[in-house]
Amino acid sequence: MKLSVNDSVRRRATGAALAALVLGGGAVGCSKGGAEESPALTPAAAVAKAAKKTDDITSLRYRMTGKVPEEGRVSGEAAMSMKPLAMSMKMTAEDQAADGPVEIRLVDKAMYIGGGAKAAKEMDGKSWIKFDMSALGADKELNASQLGGGQADKNPATESTFLTGSKDVKKVGTETVDGVKTTHYKGSITLDEYRKSLKGEDKATREKREKALDQYTKMGVDAITMDMWIDGDDHTKQFRMRGTADKGPLDMTITFLDYNKPVTVTAPPAKDTVDLAEMMKDAQQG
Repeated sequence: MKLSVNDSVRRRATGAALAALVLGGGAVGCSKGGAEESPALTPAAAVAKAAKKTDDITSLRYRMTGKVPEEGRVSGEAAMSMKPLAMSMKMTAEDQAADGPVEIRLVDKAMYIGGGAKAAKEMDGKSWIKFDMSALGADKELNASQLGGGQADKNPATESTFLTGSKDVKKVGTETVDGVKTTHYKGSITLDEYRKSLKGEDKATREKREKALDQYTKMGVDAITMDMWIDGDDHTKQFRMRGTADKGPLDMTITFLDYNKPVTVTAPPAKDTVDLAEMMKDAQQG
Protein backbone atom coordinates (compact mmCIF):
# COMPACT_ATOMS: atom_id res chain seq x y z
CA MET A 1 0.00 0.00 0.00
CA LYS A 2 1.46 3.35 -0.97
CA LEU A 3 2.07 6.08 1.58
CA SER A 4 -0.05 8.48 -0.47
CA VAL A 5 -3.03 6.25 0.25
CA ASN A 6 -2.29 6.67 3.97
CA ASP A 7 -2.40 10.44 3.53
CA SER A 8 -5.78 10.17 1.85
CA VAL A 9 -7.01 7.85 4.57
CA ARG A 10 -5.80 10.22 7.28
CA ARG A 11 -7.68 13.17 5.81
CA ARG A 12 -10.93 11.27 5.31
CA ALA A 13 -10.73 9.52 8.70
CA THR A 14 -9.94 12.68 10.62
CA GLY A 15 -12.69 14.61 8.84
CA ALA A 16 -15.24 11.90 9.49
CA ALA A 17 -14.23 11.63 13.14
CA LEU A 18 -14.52 15.40 13.60
CA ALA A 19 -18.02 15.27 12.19
CA ALA A 20 -18.83 12.35 14.48
CA LEU A 21 -17.66 14.40 17.43
CA VAL A 22 -19.87 17.36 16.59
CA LEU A 23 -22.81 15.55 15.07
CA GLY A 24 -22.99 13.24 18.01
CA GLY A 25 -23.64 16.23 20.25
CA GLY A 26 -27.07 17.29 21.37
CA ALA A 27 -30.01 16.04 23.32
CA VAL A 28 -32.18 13.06 22.64
CA GLY A 29 -35.71 13.26 21.41
CA CYS A 30 -38.69 11.36 20.20
CA SER A 31 -42.29 12.09 20.98
CA LYS A 32 -45.57 10.26 21.01
CA GLY A 33 -47.47 13.37 21.89
CA GLY A 34 -47.37 17.07 21.20
CA ALA A 35 -48.57 19.02 24.21
CA GLU A 36 -46.67 22.04 25.48
CA GLU A 37 -44.75 21.91 28.73
CA SER A 38 -46.58 22.61 31.97
CA PRO A 39 -47.34 26.33 32.42
CA ALA A 40 -45.70 26.06 35.86
CA LEU A 41 -42.31 25.38 34.32
CA THR A 42 -39.99 28.31 33.71
CA PRO A 43 -37.79 28.10 30.58
CA ALA A 44 -34.79 27.14 32.74
CA ALA A 45 -36.79 24.42 34.52
CA ALA A 46 -38.09 23.00 31.23
CA VAL A 47 -34.57 22.77 29.83
CA ALA A 48 -33.29 21.18 33.05
CA LYS A 49 -36.10 18.59 33.01
CA ALA A 50 -35.27 17.60 29.43
CA ALA A 51 -31.57 17.38 30.24
CA LYS A 52 -32.30 15.13 33.22
CA LYS A 53 -33.93 12.56 30.95
CA THR A 54 -30.69 12.00 29.04
CA ASP A 55 -29.34 9.76 31.82
CA ASP A 56 -31.69 6.90 30.94
CA ILE A 57 -30.86 6.68 27.24
CA THR A 58 -29.69 3.29 25.99
CA SER A 59 -29.82 3.95 22.23
CA LEU A 60 -30.82 6.64 19.76
CA ARG A 61 -31.13 7.50 16.09
CA TYR A 62 -30.75 11.00 14.68
CA ARG A 63 -30.34 13.13 11.57
CA MET A 64 -27.91 16.03 11.30
CA THR A 65 -27.04 18.92 9.03
CA GLY A 66 -24.91 22.04 9.24
CA LYS A 67 -21.28 23.18 9.30
CA VAL A 68 -18.24 21.91 11.21
CA PRO A 69 -14.74 23.47 11.36
CA GLU A 70 -12.53 22.70 8.34
CA GLU A 71 -14.97 20.26 6.71
CA GLY A 72 -17.63 22.86 5.94
CA ARG A 73 -21.19 21.73 5.22
CA VAL A 74 -22.07 18.20 6.28
CA SER A 75 -25.18 16.08 6.46
CA GLY A 76 -25.93 12.57 7.58
CA GLU A 77 -27.79 10.13 9.76
CA ALA A 78 -26.62 7.98 12.66
CA ALA A 79 -27.73 5.31 15.11
CA MET A 80 -25.97 4.46 18.36
CA SER A 81 -26.28 1.91 21.14
CA MET A 82 -24.64 2.65 24.51
CA LYS A 83 -24.54 -0.92 25.86
CA PRO A 84 -23.08 -2.71 24.08
CA LEU A 85 -21.26 0.20 22.46
CA ALA A 86 -22.00 0.34 18.74
CA MET A 87 -22.49 3.11 16.20
CA SER A 88 -23.37 3.45 12.55
CA MET A 89 -23.09 6.81 10.77
CA LYS A 90 -23.35 7.89 7.15
CA MET A 91 -21.96 11.35 6.50
CA THR A 92 -21.44 13.52 3.42
CA ALA A 93 -19.18 16.56 3.30
CA GLU A 94 -21.21 18.74 0.94
CA ASP A 95 -18.30 21.06 0.13
CA GLN A 96 -16.07 18.10 -0.78
CA ALA A 97 -18.42 16.25 -3.07
CA ALA A 98 -15.55 14.68 -4.97
CA ASP A 99 -14.70 12.58 -1.91
CA GLY A 100 -18.17 11.05 -1.83
CA PRO A 101 -20.05 9.90 1.29
CA VAL A 102 -18.28 8.33 4.26
CA GLU A 103 -19.73 5.60 6.46
CA ILE A 104 -18.47 4.94 9.98
CA ARG A 105 -19.19 1.79 11.97
CA LEU A 106 -18.06 1.19 15.53
CA VAL A 107 -18.51 -2.40 16.68
CA ASP A 108 -16.59 -4.92 18.81
CA LYS A 109 -14.00 -2.28 19.83
CA ALA A 110 -13.08 -1.54 16.22
CA MET A 111 -13.88 1.45 14.02
CA TYR A 112 -14.49 0.96 10.31
CA ILE A 113 -14.52 3.78 7.78
CA GLY A 114 -15.89 3.08 4.33
CA GLY A 115 -15.65 5.21 1.22
CA GLY A 116 -17.46 3.11 -1.36
CA ALA A 117 -16.24 2.71 -4.94
CA LYS A 118 -13.86 5.68 -4.72
CA ALA A 119 -11.99 4.16 -1.79
CA ALA A 120 -11.91 0.77 -3.50
CA LYS A 121 -9.97 2.28 -6.42
CA GLU A 122 -7.25 3.42 -4.02
CA MET A 123 -7.07 0.24 -1.95
CA ASP A 124 -6.92 -2.71 -4.33
CA GLY A 125 -10.67 -3.16 -4.46
CA LYS A 126 -11.27 -2.90 -0.72
CA SER A 127 -13.63 -0.14 0.36
CA TRP A 128 -13.35 -0.32 4.17
CA ILE A 129 -10.51 0.58 6.55
CA LYS A 130 -10.39 -1.03 10.00
CA PHE A 131 -9.01 0.76 13.06
CA ASP A 132 -8.46 -1.44 16.11
CA MET A 133 -9.28 1.07 18.86
CA SER A 134 -7.46 -0.94 21.54
CA ALA A 135 -4.27 -0.98 19.47
CA LEU A 136 -4.19 2.77 18.82
CA GLY A 137 -2.48 4.97 21.38
CA ALA A 138 -1.21 8.50 21.76
CA ASP A 139 2.21 7.43 20.50
CA LYS A 140 0.83 6.08 17.24
CA GLU A 141 0.70 8.01 13.97
CA LEU A 142 -3.09 7.82 14.10
CA ASN A 143 -4.44 7.58 17.63
CA ALA A 144 -7.88 6.83 19.02
CA SER A 145 -8.55 10.45 19.94
CA GLN A 146 -7.85 11.69 16.39
CA LEU A 147 -10.23 9.09 15.02
CA GLY A 148 -13.03 9.94 17.39
CA GLY A 149 -12.29 7.10 19.80
CA GLY A 150 -12.00 9.53 22.68
CA GLN A 151 -15.67 10.43 22.40
CA ALA A 152 -17.16 7.30 20.89
CA ASP A 153 -18.00 5.77 24.27
CA LYS A 154 -19.95 8.73 25.63
CA ASN A 155 -23.69 9.26 25.61
CA PRO A 156 -24.10 11.84 22.82
CA ALA A 157 -26.96 13.47 24.71
CA THR A 158 -24.55 15.04 27.17
CA GLU A 159 -24.14 18.31 25.24
CA SER A 160 -27.80 19.08 25.83
CA THR A 161 -26.97 19.84 29.43
CA PHE A 162 -24.87 22.84 28.39
CA LEU A 163 -28.00 24.97 28.17
CA THR A 164 -28.82 24.30 31.81
CA GLY A 165 -25.89 26.53 32.76
CA SER A 166 -27.16 29.49 30.73
CA LYS A 167 -28.42 32.56 32.57
CA ASP A 168 -30.49 33.86 29.65
CA VAL A 169 -32.66 30.90 28.61
CA LYS A 170 -35.93 32.11 27.14
CA LYS A 171 -38.97 30.64 25.47
CA VAL A 172 -39.14 31.53 21.77
CA GLY A 173 -42.52 29.98 21.01
CA THR A 174 -44.21 26.78 19.86
CA GLU A 175 -43.17 25.09 16.61
CA THR A 176 -43.79 21.80 14.80
CA VAL A 177 -40.69 19.71 14.08
CA ASP A 178 -41.06 16.57 11.94
CA GLY A 179 -44.79 16.54 12.68
CA VAL A 180 -44.25 16.87 16.45
CA LYS A 181 -45.42 19.92 18.41
CA THR A 182 -42.58 21.40 20.43
CA THR A 183 -41.64 24.38 22.55
CA HIS A 184 -38.59 26.26 21.31
CA TYR A 185 -36.06 27.58 23.84
CA LYS A 186 -32.88 29.56 23.26
CA GLY A 187 -29.91 30.65 25.33
CA SER A 188 -26.17 31.32 25.32
CA ILE A 189 -23.32 30.36 27.59
CA THR A 190 -19.56 30.51 27.78
CA LEU A 191 -17.74 27.27 28.44
CA ASP A 192 -16.21 28.77 31.58
CA GLU A 193 -19.66 29.60 32.93
CA TYR A 194 -20.86 26.08 32.28
CA ARG A 195 -17.83 24.54 33.96
CA LYS A 196 -18.49 26.63 37.09
CA SER A 197 -22.14 25.54 37.11
CA LEU A 198 -21.08 21.89 37.46
CA LYS A 199 -19.71 22.33 40.99
CA GLY A 200 -23.04 21.33 42.52
CA GLU A 201 -23.35 18.07 40.54
CA ASP A 202 -22.39 14.63 41.81
CA LYS A 203 -18.96 13.34 40.80
CA ALA A 204 -20.14 10.95 38.05
CA THR A 205 -22.38 13.55 36.42
CA ARG A 206 -19.73 16.25 36.68
CA GLU A 207 -17.02 14.07 35.09
CA LYS A 208 -19.28 13.05 32.23
CA ARG A 209 -20.26 16.61 31.44
CA GLU A 210 -16.71 17.95 31.80
CA LYS A 211 -15.54 15.33 29.31
CA ALA A 212 -18.01 16.65 26.75
CA LEU A 213 -17.02 20.22 27.59
CA ASP A 214 -13.31 19.51 27.08
CA GLN A 215 -13.92 18.46 23.49
CA TYR A 216 -15.25 21.90 22.61
CA THR A 217 -12.45 23.61 24.50
CA LYS A 218 -9.92 21.70 22.37
CA MET A 219 -11.75 22.92 19.26
CA GLY A 220 -11.18 26.50 20.41
CA VAL A 221 -14.85 27.23 21.13
CA ASP A 222 -15.27 29.80 23.94
CA ALA A 223 -19.02 30.41 23.83
CA ILE A 224 -22.07 28.63 22.43
CA THR A 225 -25.53 29.76 21.39
CA MET A 226 -28.04 26.95 21.74
CA ASP A 227 -31.58 26.28 20.57
CA MET A 228 -33.64 23.40 21.94
CA TRP A 229 -37.03 22.17 20.80
CA ILE A 230 -38.71 20.16 23.60
CA ASP A 231 -41.74 17.95 22.98
CA GLY A 232 -44.70 17.16 25.22
CA ASP A 233 -42.87 14.23 26.79
CA ASP A 234 -40.05 16.49 27.99
CA HIS A 235 -37.59 15.09 25.45
CA THR A 236 -35.60 17.28 23.10
CA LYS A 237 -36.85 16.69 19.58
CA GLN A 238 -34.36 19.01 17.89
CA PHE A 239 -31.17 20.75 18.93
CA ARG A 240 -28.98 23.44 17.40
CA MET A 241 -25.49 24.48 18.50
CA ARG A 242 -23.56 27.48 17.16
CA GLY A 243 -20.11 28.80 17.97
CA THR A 244 -16.74 29.80 16.54
CA ALA A 245 -13.82 27.36 16.69
CA ASP A 246 -10.15 27.93 15.92
CA LYS A 247 -10.56 26.55 12.41
CA GLY A 248 -13.95 27.82 11.41
CA PRO A 249 -17.63 28.12 12.32
CA LEU A 250 -19.66 25.47 14.10
CA ASP A 251 -23.38 25.40 13.31
CA MET A 252 -25.10 22.04 13.66
CA THR A 253 -28.75 21.05 13.84
CA ILE A 254 -29.61 17.58 15.11
CA THR A 255 -33.11 16.15 14.76
CA PHE A 256 -33.80 13.04 16.84
CA LEU A 257 -35.87 10.32 15.24
CA ASP A 258 -36.21 7.74 18.02
CA TYR A 259 -34.48 6.43 21.12
CA ASN A 260 -34.26 3.32 23.32
CA LYS A 261 -35.01 1.04 20.38
CA PRO A 262 -32.75 -1.84 19.24
CA VAL A 263 -29.69 -0.78 17.24
CA THR A 264 -27.74 -3.44 15.35
CA VAL A 265 -24.35 -2.71 13.80
CA THR A 266 -22.37 -5.35 11.89
CA ALA A 267 -18.73 -5.26 10.80
CA PRO A 268 -18.10 -5.05 7.02
CA PRO A 269 -17.06 -8.29 5.25
CA ALA A 270 -13.39 -9.12 5.83
CA LYS A 271 -12.83 -9.43 2.08
CA ASP A 272 -13.76 -5.74 1.68
CA THR A 273 -11.62 -4.51 4.58
CA VAL A 274 -8.01 -3.43 4.93
CA ASP A 275 -6.50 -3.24 8.42
CA LEU A 276 -4.81 0.08 9.25
CA ALA A 277 -2.12 -1.64 11.33
CA GLU A 278 -1.09 -3.74 8.35
CA MET A 279 -1.24 -0.73 6.05
CA MET A 280 1.07 1.28 8.30
CA LYS A 281 3.44 -1.67 8.66
CA ASP A 282 3.70 -2.10 4.90
CA ALA A 283 4.32 1.63 4.44
CA GLN A 284 7.14 1.63 7.00
CA GLN A 285 8.77 -1.40 5.41
CA GLY A 286 8.44 0.18 1.99
